[in-house]
Amino acid sequence: MGSASTQALAASTQALAAAKDITLDTAKELFAAARAVGDSSQLSGALADPAATAVARQNVVAAVFGGFSQNAQSLLKTVVSERWSSAAEMIDGIEELAIRAAAVAEPTVDLEGELFGFSRVVAANSELELALGSRLGKQDAKGGLVERLLAGGASAATTLIVSSLVSRPRERRVRQLLSRATRIVASQGERVVATVHTAKPLNDAQRTRLSDALSRRYDGTVSLNEVLDPAVVGGLRVQIADDVIDGSISARLADLRQKLAG
Repeated sequence: MGSASTQALAASTQALAAAKDITLDTAKELFAAARAVGDSSQLSGALADPAATAVARQNVVAAVFGGFSQNAQSLLKTVVSERWSSAAEMIDGIEELAIRAAAVAEPTVDLEGELFGFSRVVAANSELELALGSRLGKQDAKGGLVERLLAGGASAATTLIVSSLVSRPRERRVRQLLSRATRIVASQGERVVATVHTAKPLNDAQRTRLSDALSRRYDGTVSLNEVLDPAVVGGLRVQIADDVIDGSISARLADLRQKLAG
């Protein structure tokens, strides 16, 4: 994301933090706005036009999204009043606000765990991943499929996030979408997500020790997502964003083989 977009997103996120009475309906409206802007080059161009004044761009929001709640309109006006590096990054920003709004609306739900759980289901089912990621299927049908799969097994917020993202993937892979959503939800809760690959499930004491150690290292609360991976053999492989801490036996054996080979 360009520097201008980074600043614009920060301002938009601050506006969300200051807003009151954020509900799932607010999140739905923001997802709908992201879809509408993404589907119309004319609309995205008008809202991201650096030559137009902020007031002019806000007037476009009022004209197009006048039927939305005041909360959603106010947030969208904040978004378009900022200068973004590109229209595509502005759409990403609206989508991120929608995900954050869903997290704000249901603060007691383990959205990270639910999103991660669904990502593991997708990873383990190639046919499902193909169905959700195919360019041939109707986008709205993909959202409906997600809603049926998650019915009764996930919160309304998780269902909204996943169905909205797969309905308009914008050339992104399904697991990429879910991973990004998980990071955004964690960030909204001021947490860092760590994906832990282990050959066998960690017990409560091990999870606590690992979480505490990572929290000290990364100076913040760390949320653990656990992946059972027989290839690890023993030990752990931990990934946080682009950082990888590989203390697995498989990594040590690979290192040893490399040294023996010369």
